[in-house]
Amino acid sequence: MIFNCIISKKTKFVLSKKIVNLNINNTLSMKWQGRRGSGNVEDRRSLSTGNVAIGGGIGTIIIIIIIWLLGGNPLQLLDSMQTGVESGQITTTAEEDEMAQFVSVVLADTEEVWDALFRQGNSVYRQPKLVLYRDQVQSACGYASAASGPFYCPGDEKIYIDLSFCDDLRTNLGAYGDFAIAYVIAHEVGHHVQNLLGILEQVNAQRSRVNQYNANQLTVKLELQADFLSGVWAHHAQRMMNILETGDIEEALNAAAAVGDDAIQMKYQGRVVPDAFTHGSSEQRKAWFRKGWETGDLSQGDTFSQL
Repeated sequence: MIFNCIISKKTKFVLSKKIVNLNINNTLSMKWQGRRGSGNVEDRRSLSTGNVAIGGGIGTIIIIIIIWLLGGNPLQLLDSMQTGVESGQITTTAEEDEMAQFVSVVLADTEEVWDALFRQGNSVYRQPKLVLYRDQVQSACGYASAASGPFYCPGDEKIYIDLSFCDDLRTNLGAYGDFAIAYVIAHEVGHHVQNLLGILEQVNAQRSRVNQYNANQLTVKLELQADFLSGVWAHHAQRMMNILETGDIEEALNAAAAVGDDAIQMKYQGRVVPDAFTHGSSEQRKAWFRKGWETGDLSQGDTFSQL
């Protein structure tokens, strides 16, 4: 009963009882253009870690020595090399820039919804930062590569995403549409909400005291709750801002199915190993997102006692 316990005793975080049944067709692309972006996006795409060691190679050292012996200024070489790196590190396409803009708008929408819901519970929502990076990144949770996929780090309260994941979602996992990406972002914001409510801390403490199988089960419940919170966000974002268009909810459900443990295991290893699940099956992920979307009621998100 972790979720209910924290809501009732620790944060008094409750929704208004006036939950509106929107009766919106579940086949509701997302209205995002021309709307506000978030001020909490940290763009690190121009910081390529592959250039950290620039100037440290033996060839560069030899060239510097030769220039110095000939009476030249080696600092000019270093300056020109650094300028070249800085001006040519990253080139972004118009498509990628548009995706970055989209991510910013989705983050702003999550801020609107969670600010409002926390206020209803007489609490304050501390907005997370979202870091855009390319290839690899350093966070308070350690080093990560793009292969890790989007992730939330409670140590610095930041969400990290390499935009290449958006292409992977479509080309490798078969999840299409802008709202599929919105679902992923809202899922990571869901982890931030769990962090603010103390759920992450409690789960991590429990995981440290049990065997690997039970630790995995706790992680699954945590991830499914983040799916539920993503659905809660979609419910209230539609209610507050009318953001959805035809097909959006199906895009989110398809994405939830595509990143289910069973789907990923079957795709990449040809068999399903339930004991190794860490995020939940496709059906579980779809079911919990749908529950959040249909109810918008945080009190129904106790994945810990229902699995």
